Amino acid sequence: MPATAVEAPALGRPGPADTVRQTLSMAWRQMVRIKHNPFELVDLSLSPIMFLLLFVYVFGGQMAGSTSDYLQYVLGGLIAQNAIFLTMYTGTGINADLRKGVYDRFRSLPIARSAPLAGKIFADLFKQVWSIAIMVGLGLLMGFELRSVSGALLATLTLVVFALAISWVSVLMGVVADSEEKVQIYSFVIIMPLTFTSRAFVDINTMPGFMQAWAKVNPVTHLADAMRGLLSFGPIAEPLMWTFAWAVGIFAVTAPLAMRAYKRKMV
Repeated sequence: MPATAVEAPALGRPGPADTVRQTLSMAWRQMVRIKHNPFELVDLSLSPIMFLLLFVYVFGGQMAGSTSDYLQYVLGGLIAQNAIFLTMYTGTGINADLRKGVYDRFRSLPIARSAPLAGKIFADLFKQVWSIAIMVGLGLLMGFELRSVSGALLATLTLVVFALAISWVSVLMGVVADSEEKVQIYSFVIIMPLTFTSRAFVDINTMPGFMQAWAKVNPVTHLADAMRGLLSFGPIAEPLMWTFAWAVGIFAVTAPLAMRAYKRKMV
């Protein structure tokens, strides 16, 4: 008798619970890599320490009249800047894995398409928490006056939410760029103007009028103000509202674009 072909059962698309579980598994895979490369944590620790010491002790007297006053002002801005810079690692890591064929192997697994990307992002959020802990801890040693522990916890949550959203910008660049170097170039072209034309480090009233108009709506300004208010002094409600609004908007635009580019790359 002629052999009859037996059709393999089609695998259904993973449900929401499976997608969450697979994303967490991918995030754990990324976390385990730190165990084998502990220097990564050293790098994450040295950069925020260096920036905080340099800004406070080099620019503090000029900017605020004293290093202690400038420390109270600039710590929130430096935390915001550092968080945005850290998202660059997400894009470079994804780009490297794509070029090495890691995601080709993931494609052969019965997992959600978004799980590898989302897992990378969630693992990198640990780096955000680590860095903010380093900066606040060093700030306290330097004389920073923390408003409250609950404020610090809410600041960390706010930072994680914003970093989660803006990480998708880095994911998009990591998918479309053809090298890690280009991801870094694209990131710096966006990050440097964004952070330095904000209220992260200086009073925007000293800027030209056209730049003040941009600085007032700059998402880094709102994030820095939210960090400053939660950790030390200043308004909280309005900066928080704008920070979360920017986070939602950035995520709504860039996450679908990143997933679309990723799916095209995997075809």
